[in-house]
Amino acid sequence: MIVEITALEQNHTLTFTSLPYGHKPIGCKWVYKIKHRSDGTIERYKARLMAKGYTQQEGLNYHETFSPTAKLVTIRCLLAIAAARHWPLHQLDVQNAFLHGHLDEKVYMLPPPGFRRQGENLMCRLNKSLYGLKQASRNWFSKFSNAIKMAGFNQSKADYFLFTKSHGSSFTALLIYVDDIIITGNDPASIKSLMGVLYEKFRIKDLGDLK
Repeated sequence: MIVEITALEQNHTLTFTSLPYGHKPIGCKWVYKIKHRSDGTIERYKARLMAKGYTQQEGLNYHETFSPTAKLVTIRCLLAIAAARHWPLHQLDVQNAFLHGHLDEKVYMLPPPGFRRQGENLMCRLNKSLYGLKQASRNWFSKFSNAIKMAGFNQSKADYFLFTKSHGSSFTALLIYVDDIIITGNDPASIKSLMGVLYEKFRIKDLGDLK
């Protein structure tokens, strides 16, 4: 729980402030999970703070919510091409992905359970998205796609989660599924440059070769 709160503070996701008149805070809760390794041993204990998005009111603290999902046929095609051409396949994970999306709406939330200071009546003003918010997925993908396009990648019209970059004989492709990323291509230098951009913009965990 402390690790999660620290990540929220470092990311400037929330600010403690008094509740303005006319605003109603939404609730939040802790969700716990035990992450296991492939051999069944425990890797780590994980706690995630989630907003109770079901208490949000449309037009007040959320508007658009739709976010696309990568198509399975796109994943299969990309893997087939990479296998046929002997391209490397890299797998990355975006840590606290939804916390990167900026909020356009004013959203206030009750303090996390167990972290309310005695005698204080401060609320959390959410500056960025939080897991559980209705607009969290949309805001995260908007932030990610803008960053990738700024790096010179083109977004596919057939599958919005596929981004490609071609320059001469060099070709690099990136496919994202929520917070999991696959990178492949025929130019190691271009792949390394792309990974540098991702490390600079987001908190990335390199999972090595695609499994």
